[in-house]
Amino acid sequence: MTSTRIQSYSEQTDVSNEERTDEERAPEREDTCPECGGDLVADSEHGETVCGACGLVVEEDSVDRGPEWRAFDAAEKDQKSRVGAPTTKMMHDKGLSTNIGWQDKDAYGNSLGSRQREKMQRLRKWNERFRTRDSKERNLKQALGEIDRMASALGLPEDVRETASVIYRRALDEDLLPGRSIEGVATASLYAAARQTGTPRSIDEVANVSRIDEMEFKRTYRYIVRELNLQIQPADPEDYVARFASDLGISDESERRARELLRNAKRKGLHSGKSPVGLAAAAIYAGPLLTNEKVTQAEVSEVAQVSEVTIRNRYHELLEADDDAYAAA
Repeated sequence: MTSTRIQSYSEQTDVSNEERTDEERAPEREDTCPECGGDLVADSEHGETVCGACGLVVEEDSVDRGPEWRAFDAAEKDQKSRVGAPTTKMMHDKGLSTNIGWQDKDAYGNSLGSRQREKMQRLRKWNERFRTRDSKERNLKQALGEIDRMASALGLPEDVRETASVIYRRALDEDLLPGRSIEGVATASLYAAARQTGTPRSIDEVANVSRIDEMEFKRTYRYIVRELNLQIQPADPEDYVARFASDLGISDESERRARELLRNAKRKGLHSGKSPVGLAAAAIYAGPLLTNEKVTQAEVSEVAQVSEVTIRNRYHELLEADDDAYAAA
């Protein structure tokens, strides 16, 4: 009885296989050549699918789904490969955590109901608590937010903010914060980063956007530089010229003349012991005057945040150092 059932089942299977159409059996021949029946090979370099036996090109201009970059070693591949948003030191979790949006809308753009909105609000609250689980993360979150706020007010680029975040993280890891405020160390880190990246801001400018007084800022900056052994070169007066010239709207010729005055003063050692901001302000004032362009001391003083007395004193010193300018004046 059992053998009869097995025989009948095998017969039905054979019949069903014979009744299968060519369309149903087509997927079985997708990887074979239509001419010789050989195996097909995907040539990703040329974007073609060819037969490995006869060389027939079955498909061409295929979509390259690989990355748009090339790597010649394992280290370069690890450096270039990416998944999701890039990591950044400007966020306390380096950008690796998730956020719940505040739009109160679903994936289709429809508004959520009242109960769903309450649920999402609770999820946001607990998600924020989990992101800052300990005091160190809360400290870092507050400090990095303060660095970003001051950098935006000073118009500093992203590389300065990244460098400032790294300096603050080093200070936090080496336990330099006890006895000092978070705002003070954040301000000192931003000022040091601006100096290191060649986009300096004066102490007065940084102190104006900070939430601490200038004396605490200077004291904390000296402490951070000493303890972290930061290699910071003295500020170059020429680093301030482009920004001052842009704010005043003076010509390129006047800016070039101001740079020449500063270079000549540095060759003669005039810049030693002088404030770089004061020298830059005096050069920006002298440059337009030597090219018959009108700029007042009050305008330069407002842009550079340097007193008019300092501008006048540095102005005469620059002209005396430059014989040609002094003769023209």
